[in-house]
Amino acid sequence: MHPFSILTLAIFVAGYITARWDLVTRLYELAIFAIDHGWTASQQGSSSGAEVPSDAIQDGIMVTANGLLRIFWPTDVPRSTEQGTIIGWRNSDLDLFVVSILQGIEPKRVEDAIRAGTLLRSAPHPLNNLLELCGHTAVQVLGATNLSPHDDACDPQWILATTNPASIAPSFYNYGRSPSPIQVVMFDRPSPVRMQYMSLSPICLALSDKAFNDLHAFPDPAVDQETRNEKIRKANLVLKISLHTVVRHSPTPKELLLPIIVNQINCSFEVAQLMAKNVPLLGARQKRSRSVGELVVESATTIWDYLFDLVWHYLTVWVYPVVTLGFIIGLVCHRFIAEIILQVLERRIHSESLALKDISATAQQVDIRLQQFCYWPIQYLTLRKRRDEWESITDRHPDYIRFYNSLWLVANDVIIGIAIGTYINDNAEWVSSQINTVLSDWTIEGLRNMILWLTDAPAGLKLNNELALFLGALFIWVIDYWKGCVGSLQPYLPQVIYFIGFSSFAGASMPIALLSDLLSALTVHIYCFYTASARIFHWQLTIIVSLFHLFRGKKHNVLRNRIDSCDYDLDQLLLGTIFFTLLSFLLPTVVVFYLTFTSARMATIFLKAALDTLLACLNHFPLFALMLRVKDSRRLPGTPF
Repeated sequence: MHPFSILTLAIFVAGYITARWDLVTRLYELAIFAIDHGWTASQQGSSSGAEVPSDAIQDGIMVTANGLLRIFWPTDVPRSTEQGTIIGWRNSDLDLFVVSILQGIEPKRVEDAIRAGTLLRSAPHPLNNLLELCGHTAVQVLGATNLSPHDDACDPQWILATTNPASIAPSFYNYGRSPSPIQVVMFDRPSPVRMQYMSLSPICLALSDKAFNDLHAFPDPAVDQETRNEKIRKANLVLKISLHTVVRHSPTPKELLLPIIVNQINCSFEVAQLMAKNVPLLGARQKRSRSVGELVVESATTIWDYLFDLVWHYLTVWVYPVVTLGFIIGLVCHRFIAEIILQVLERRIHSESLALKDISATAQQVDIRLQQFCYWPIQYLTLRKRRDEWESITDRHPDYIRFYNSLWLVANDVIIGIAIGTYINDNAEWVSSQINTVLSDWTIEGLRNMILWLTDAPAGLKLNNELALFLGALFIWVIDYWKGCVGSLQPYLPQVIYFIGFSSFAGASMPIALLSDLLSALTVHIYCFYTASARIFHWQLTIIVSLFHLFRGKKHNVLRNRIDSCDYDLDQLLLGTIFFTLLSFLLPTVVVFYLTFTSARMATIFLKAALDTLLACLNHFPLFALMLRVKDSRRLPGTPF
């Protein structure tokens, strides 16, 4: 076959598959469904009566017939050749989770200890909270390691494993089960002491909506209703996006067990430690009497303990309450002042107007810092509650990362701000002169020269001289008036620079926000020029379009929002044609002025966007999370896949 024919055929096949991608996807998912439910079941049925070898299968896989048996096996359990008892949870007949292996203890004794509550006694916190999180009320014996299948203590429901120090994965023996495959999932146990844990969803470093709402005691009803409506609209959009899929299948039982298994992985460390602490209680203990040396050491340390207790009693009874009371009073005063400032910054005159924080970058920065300062005590109290609960309960771990991430950001902001403020205060005169030079050359003289150039055939373009001179004179008059206003404020510019420098000691974000507001204030004439030219251009273009419809014998139907035919008189057509011609010839002059002021406005917006980007990095950069990623990535939540 000719190569060109092969290429044509390949393009045709690719195009057909692309056009029928929905059908291809459905066939693929149908094949997966058949493999999971049809072919696998037929293979299992055909192998149920086959002879099964009695020796152990290597690498943790053997052939059984009740479906895929999953065994979650921690990598830090003992791997010696000594006999042991496997302790864990039985989530279902096909899902076993191993918590620990108790070596040298008979399984019957372990079962008696579990029923008596000896194995999980002396828990530092309520044990039911931890077990309910794991989806069970108690642990149970799942099997044994290095135990002969001919032993009388074997239970048909147990799993028999063979461990070897040279191999990480255990080997399983087919005992009391019909043939089916076993999947051993090896996992590294996260350490709750180091705040390591697994999660099915990533965390969010931003404060939750509930946290922000709790900060405001008197929310604006109109704003609150508007925010609620916006959240409902976004939730509906997210729901519609989630429905855009080819095939939606109901979750399998193994998928439904995944959240419980993740919780069991997080809690297995503390459960294993508690069992290891109570293992000596399963055997006979003999309490010996203390020796003479131990009695002498105890008597020698008693005096130091008494002095330490005396000093500690004085600090806790007299000093600590006074310091705590003063700190609480300071927090209450700070919260009261912050709430007043926040209400001023977020107050709107009416529902359609903008708040002060929506207009000024400085007000927005103050609003962010006050909200953080008000939320820090709540976050700290939330983190303090971790001491009264199991460390495996990871509900408050994201709060820990958010709290210290905000602290690190504020600390770095203050450190960078001190350096910037010191430089600005030491060179305030030079900085003010440079700012004055840039503003005069670019926003006043440069704009004036540009307008004069537009009035005199710019780049060889033939504009309407009368209209160009009129618009140029109007804009130049405004520039001259603005130059006088700026000149009267120029002597106060060094004091403004000093104020910006001193504000840097509150953080580098504060002078950046003040500089953004200063840029907006000193370029307000550019904004006015842009608004005026945009309005003139819009009006003229709208009139031209309307006159073009008149020239064609049509008109715009406002009620039905369509173009309808219309019969005009000769005078109307003549007058409309004259106006259409005049406005069409005047349009290039208006467009040139409009493009000039639009470019100037876009340059100002670009500078403000750069400053806003710096503010966003200083306020929301995930610095602490990145440091945790480098130091210990297991402290950040991630999927187990």
